[in-house]
Amino acid sequence: MPEAPTPSQLRPLASPSPDKHVEYSTPIGDTVKTTTCYMCACRCGIRVHLKDGQVRYIEGNPDHPVNKGVLCGKGSAGIMTQYSPAKLRAPLKRIGPRGSGEYAEISWDEALETATGWLKHVRETDPRQLAFFTGRDQSQSLTGFWAAQFGTPNFAAHGGFCSVNMAAGGLYTIGGSFWEFGEPDWDRAKYFLMFGVAEDHDSNPIKMGLAKMKARGAKFISVNPVRTGYSAIADEWVGIRPGTDGLFALALAHELLRTDQIDLEFLARYTNASWLVVRNPGGADDGLFARDEAGKPLAWDRARGAVDASLVDLSAVMVGDFTLADGRKAQPVFQLMAERYLAPEYAPEAVAERCGIEAARIRTIAAEIADVAFNQAITLEQPWTDVWGRRHETMVGRPVAFHAMRGISAHSNGFHSCRALHVLQMLLGAVDTPGSWRYKSPFPRPIPPGPGPAGRGAKPNTPLAGNILSFPHGPDDLLVDDDGNPLRIDKAFSWDAPLALHGMMHTVIGNAGIGDPYKIDTLFMFMANMAWNSAMNPGEVIRILTEQQPDGEYTIPHVIYSDAYYSETVPYADLILPDTTYLERWDCISILDRPIGSAHGAGDAIRQPVLKPDRDVRPFQDVLIELGSRLGLPAFTKPDGSPRWKDYPDYIVNHERMPGVGPLAGFRGADGTKKGVGEPNPDQLQRYIDNGCFWRDHLPPEQSYYKHANKDYLEQSKAMGLMGKSDQIVMQIWSEPLQKFRLAAEGHGTRQPPDRLRERVRTYCDPLPIWYAPLEHTGQDLGEFDLSAITQRPMAMYHSWGSMNAWLKQILGSNKLYMARARGAALGIEQDDWVWVESRAGRLKCQVALMEGVNPDTVWTWNAIGKRSGAWNLDPGSTESTKGFLLNHVISEWLPAQEGFRQANADPVTGQAAWYDLRVKVSKCAPGEEGITSPHPETLGLPPHMPDRPDILRYSTKAKP
Repeated sequence: MPEAPTPSQLRPLASPSPDKHVEYSTPIGDTVKTTTCYMCACRCGIRVHLKDGQVRYIEGNPDHPVNKGVLCGKGSAGIMTQYSPAKLRAPLKRIGPRGSGEYAEISWDEALETATGWLKHVRETDPRQLAFFTGRDQSQSLTGFWAAQFGTPNFAAHGGFCSVNMAAGGLYTIGGSFWEFGEPDWDRAKYFLMFGVAEDHDSNPIKMGLAKMKARGAKFISVNPVRTGYSAIADEWVGIRPGTDGLFALALAHELLRTDQIDLEFLARYTNASWLVVRNPGGADDGLFARDEAGKPLAWDRARGAVDASLVDLSAVMVGDFTLADGRKAQPVFQLMAERYLAPEYAPEAVAERCGIEAARIRTIAAEIADVAFNQAITLEQPWTDVWGRRHETMVGRPVAFHAMRGISAHSNGFHSCRALHVLQMLLGAVDTPGSWRYKSPFPRPIPPGPGPAGRGAKPNTPLAGNILSFPHGPDDLLVDDDGNPLRIDKAFSWDAPLALHGMMHTVIGNAGIGDPYKIDTLFMFMANMAWNSAMNPGEVIRILTEQQPDGEYTIPHVIYSDAYYSETVPYADLILPDTTYLERWDCISILDRPIGSAHGAGDAIRQPVLKPDRDVRPFQDVLIELGSRLGLPAFTKPDGSPRWKDYPDYIVNHERMPGVGPLAGFRGADGTKKGVGEPNPDQLQRYIDNGCFWRDHLPPEQSYYKHANKDYLEQSKAMGLMGKSDQIVMQIWSEPLQKFRLAAEGHGTRQPPDRLRERVRTYCDPLPIWYAPLEHTGQDLGEFDLSAITQRPMAMYHSWGSMNAWLKQILGSNKLYMARARGAALGIEQDDWVWVESRAGRLKCQVALMEGVNPDTVWTWNAIGKRSGAWNLDPGSTESTKGFLLNHVISEWLPAQEGFRQANADPVTGQAAWYDLRVKVSKCAPGEEGITSPHPETLGLPPHMPDRPDILRYSTKAKP
């Protein structure tokens, strides 16, 4: 036996000095270019290595503020998305029936002339007859502007069926929101609660942040019906029942209020908790804020009575019944909030069974939150000045952070659930303080942040004045006619969905199909796979797109579609305008739209083309700009009628939304030294390229926290054009805009909802967050449909893009229905059994996988793995189409039958699609039914001249793949 090593032998060897003659990192290309990834919505910086004009390698850009060099599997696999045989080759004109895939290649001149002809007729007659809806579009500041110039109110984007509840809930409550407009304080939080976060969104920053937290010993609690991804590394997993997150949050609020573990000073100074609310039941002013002659909200001062609530020396009374000078009665917001959430219905014992969480556990979590917030508070020795001009020597924080995403957003009660989480943050004083949740600059914004939406009074050849997707302050801002009927085809910003900030993309085709509120002539879509995974029920969408009238004309006469790939929606369009890939075009991740700012400063980015297309394709933004000039849209043409912009790069640099404010905030001014506001800089794009294709502002330490009341931050934000004024942003526990809608439903004001919607508006436009059972659950037998069914996004995929990628599909080429092992045993279902999944809307067939980490009353699957046979130039017998499936096939766009009208299966406040309210029953297939998923639509035919589909997809610098 060999001798044991001595202690000296166990010492690590000293690292040898690098040999200067050894090439440790052999160059893999002849050129490296930076750009921005588009394999998900994270918008990470990447370095693309090229050789002989071909991509050899993609890595993270270590200098980029979003990912700091980290890159996930999706980003690295961008090579295979670039070289996918699914890329469209040239403009296409349909020559067979819709859905047949029969197309003829045409020139760009013919394609643009055709599109111009259809669109010109619509604009000259009734611009509302154009519905322009974009999917996962990162150019919404352009597409929305184009729609307004065209004159149609019917523009919307992806957020209406993804996360508008999150955005609206936050923007109307704290002036920011989770994910894109805010982030946890990864460096200082000691206790972190994550609600329903998808694994594919923002994954690199979240992974880096979680690594920091766990290295510091912070406690991480994941609240999610399913334990995968982030939840799998959580210190504690709370397997909540879908749709009950808001109830759980309000139970935590109940406990904090009951035990007096709240930050009353924060509430009094930074929220509207002290504001007086008029109590006049039945009156037109009931529930509105008491105001002085200048319109400023009033609070009750201990010595002076009702005074301006913003006074620096206010000593507010937070509880009591008061009489105003004019004799009206009033109470503080805090009292109204406390009375509601201290009620027995929000006690842990009352909500435990509904949430699937034991009452004792709810109390424990509430106690842990309070302990960290108030016994482990953080104090930074950092002076700062508040909006009242007072200097503070320190910054004090409650180190409890929250983060949430689509898991709580995609329910019909999601808006109020998101607001409930924000109220919980405010009770703790955990909004933009050290260790809590932080605003991403350019947020916070005023509440609500802007004027109402444009769209009223649309008329031929006339642009709309304002932004189409904007922020109603009350009934007067709704897009309805004198009878209360919607003016938009999707019914956004109507009594059906007053705060539909992102539009309602999921209803446009269904509404157009029955002419409710009217028919349309042309459906124009970009990156919106509405005939498959982006439809709540693809079978119904396909039926409408192929439906013909007695005269043989299609119900929707013209469908124009732009995509880079042969998706399931392409065969249902009449005209295809093929887009480039993200590595072949310019893009602008604009501060006017979806910036890449952080808590440390504002930021934006570009994509530059690192490759030249090898096909007859054009960037959609270039196409849109050319269509704008061909149609004579005022902002896209010069006085002599010639094009104002030659292409998208020209637009990015020279377009000004207002004097000095353009799509990009960095390197402005003639010499590139200005930020935010400044005249166009002809070298702006080159400056971005030289800087790694991004720009980042760096906030000084005194502006790091308390941005909602930080004098220096707010003044700089105004100076940079990020907001119109530098006043304090007062967080809103009680929402007056919502109360205004409620008053209208109670019969007050000149603009009131139709009778059939009065009770709906009165109930759901509650000024304080409420919880109610998902609307989909009413009107059906929950005993029969005894399981909730949800989808999740895997970290390696994103929407429908990932599973046609030759590398990523090897990770996840098919999906199964995941079920709790005990539930499967009770149903006689074993691993890999084939089952029928039935809902009130239909049924599908798939395979089951049994697991432990799932709520026992919930089944789930990965979203968008299933593909239609023949789409994406995949083999018709690929596992994506034979073993993969969509849960969408059993979801309905509409709620159960109602009396005389139909209502979208959506949040009644924002219109967000309620994907996750689905209820199903699961039964084992009969012998002989196994083998292939169902429904299994017929194989799609390929358009002409698509490339051969190789058995093994390779990329090479020697030959085109």
